[in-house]
Amino acid sequence: MRSKTVQSAIFGVLGALIFASKMLLEFLPNVHLIGVFVIAITVVYRKKALYPIYTFVLLTGLYGGFAPWWVAYLYVWTVLWGVVMLLPKNMPQKVQIPVYMTICGLHGLLFGTLFAPVQALFYGLNFNATIAWIIAGLPWDLIHGVSNFLCAVLVLPIIKALRVAEKNV
Repeated sequence: MRSKTVQSAIFGVLGALIFASKMLLEFLPNVHLIGVFVIAITVVYRKKALYPIYTFVLLTGLYGGFAPWWVAYLYVWTVLWGVVMLLPKNMPQKVQIPVYMTICGLHGLLFGTLFAPVQALFYGLNFNATIAWIIAGLPWDLIHGVSNFLCAVLVLPIIKALRVAEKNV
């Protein structure tokens, strides 16, 4: 059994890896590997995946400031984690990739809608203004959804790499 210190270090590194991947792709609007990593670490670490996810969220806040947009980060990645937690643990291999790609793509497509409650709360938007905000962001959500869908082909290789690393730690 691995010590809590080693496990904490692994989760810290994974959170930093998610953050670094976001920063490396920052030049491409709404294209990143965050969803890919959230899905992969959730499949491997289940409930404990929340540690690297919230390490990433904290690092993002430290880097970008704890502004209103950051509040949505406190739950928007947890929604993706929760959906993955609901998947069967022993899903047949032939359906894993399409399922992960679909979930990752839908999360990107719905990102603006998931973000909307924070926007409404902090900026005093009524229902109609919130809907208008969501509609205005749809082109960006479409880019986000398509890029998440395509990037999710990396989920299985990352899961396999994490499992190999787990055996060697």
